[in-house]
Amino acid sequence: MTDDSQPTALEIARKATLLPVSSVAREIGISEDLLEPYGEYVAKIRLGAVAALADRPKARYVVVTAVTPTPLGEGKTTTTLGLAQGMHHVGRRATAAIRQASMGPTFGIKGGAAGGGYSQAAPFEALNLHLTGDMHAVTSAHNTLAAMVDNHLYQGNQVGLEPSSVTWRRALDVNDRALRNIVAGLGTQEDGVPRQTGFDITAASEVMAILALSTSLQDMRRRLGRIVVGFTGDGAPVTAEQIRAAGAMAVIMRDAIQPNLLQTLENTPVLVHAGPFGNIAHGNSSVVADLIGIHTGDYLITEAGFGADMGAERFFNIKCRVSGLVPDAAVIVTTVRALKAHSGAHRIAAGKPLPADLLRENPGEVRAGGSNLRKQIENVLLHGVTPVVAVNAFPQDFESEYAAIREIADSVGVRSAVSTHFRDGGAGATDLADAVVAAAEEPGQFRFLYPSDAPLREKIETIATRVYGADGVDYLPAASRSLDLFEANGLGDLPICIAKTHLSISSDPSRKGAPTGWRLPVREVRASAGAGFIYAICGDMRTMPGLSRHPAAEHIDIDENGDVVGLY
Repeated sequence: MTDDSQPTALEIARKATLLPVSSVAREIGISEDLLEPYGEYVAKIRLGAVAALADRPKARYVVVTAVTPTPLGEGKTTTTLGLAQGMHHVGRRATAAIRQASMGPTFGIKGGAAGGGYSQAAPFEALNLHLTGDMHAVTSAHNTLAAMVDNHLYQGNQVGLEPSSVTWRRALDVNDRALRNIVAGLGTQEDGVPRQTGFDITAASEVMAILALSTSLQDMRRRLGRIVVGFTGDGAPVTAEQIRAAGAMAVIMRDAIQPNLLQTLENTPVLVHAGPFGNIAHGNSSVVADLIGIHTGDYLITEAGFGADMGAERFFNIKCRVSGLVPDAAVIVTTVRALKAHSGAHRIAAGKPLPADLLRENPGEVRAGGSNLRKQIENVLLHGVTPVVAVNAFPQDFESEYAAIREIADSVGVRSAVSTHFRDGGAGATDLADAVVAAAEEPGQFRFLYPSDAPLREKIETIATRVYGADGVDYLPAASRSLDLFEANGLGDLPICIAKTHLSISSDPSRKGAPTGWRLPVREVRASAGAGFIYAICGDMRTMPGLSRHPAAEHIDIDENGDVVGLY
């Protein structure tokens, strides 16, 4: 067991020596005329960079995913950044691409999204607090459409939108459970048409998913126009284009579509752009950032949200369909504590101390929870991509427990490496970097899980049985009606995004490991025609989280000099 004394992430970040963002850009071939600086260390990259870099060689494309996480997460962002830094230590040039922080989780129990320890994106405070305002642009565009939907109803409803069918809610980048379900339009006749609605968190907005999947400003404009806000009495979809809101939304989003350029503590380039939730939406950073980053070095390392059954499956079947990019390797992050949790012997709750038994040496528990790691390895192999198991090292771990994880990886024929990037930065990720280089150089056979023209039910059932290990799918009557309606309206060729708990491969968050003998319950199906996928919703997927009993916001303040203190 190693010493766990280390400064906080904020303390480490403030001691880092950062380069001017123009210097970081120059290192990856982006000229200053393609930058819009936001201070000395952050810049937006103009979309002209996509064409300007198109003739340069393509980097190897690596996706970082994970085992099913515990409530505290297992360090995918930290590993993504540590691996990018580690590539430089083994003589490769790498760029990282990660999602932008939502201030809901930042001020909730999760804290920030800049990585951690000595593998962070910087500047730390800017990344976690507003950055360049993309989240606010998404919020404003989303709520502009919501306002115009209600105004359309008030002004006579020319398109015949059925008020009870309106699915477009409002959005806010705050954890506020009191706004999940509300009634709008109360008051006088001048205050609008009364109807039930509510708020989702901005990261769950379809506008956020559109930002992440758009390939250009024009593509984003078309996607915004295709948003379905509800249906007529005859069952015909009503779109943002028909409400005449899409143009205004595109204007609001004009700057937000430009990716943000930052750096790690070791000055490795980092593209930070878009932040769709991984249990609700497809959980990946933007396509346009990847279209730029794929031409900026030897490796582009991007992160997919939550476990390989969620973020990686959607990375392969949704994001890669849009971008046309083919992954060369995948990294599956695991931790000793995660596999012990998947043994079923421990209960872990966010905001509470880890159980004492979890921290005791017990390689047997690691092996018992290894079923989850094996299934997530299988989920990557299903897509013809070579995985590498990355063990994100914690001070409380034991060598015998690392040996147990190596045994699991060896048993299915994949590489593994213990990585100490949290404590040691890029120097602690060299073994992982070497393993990823070797994996990426193997001949690839990437394949989608299902063809685009397969029926929607077949796509859902393929994901449920092959990725989740379910015995089958049960559809509530409303979900079946929606599937029939969407196929009748020409949406049957869209990929599927299954919204479910991220805490289990199954739809039941209490079931750990690799559950068997269960069926996936689909209670609702929605069309996200703008984003370009169909939502199949399983379980109670609340998209406006509430603050925890002890939110991180209680530990954040500013001192007399205006400096942030306590942020973690």
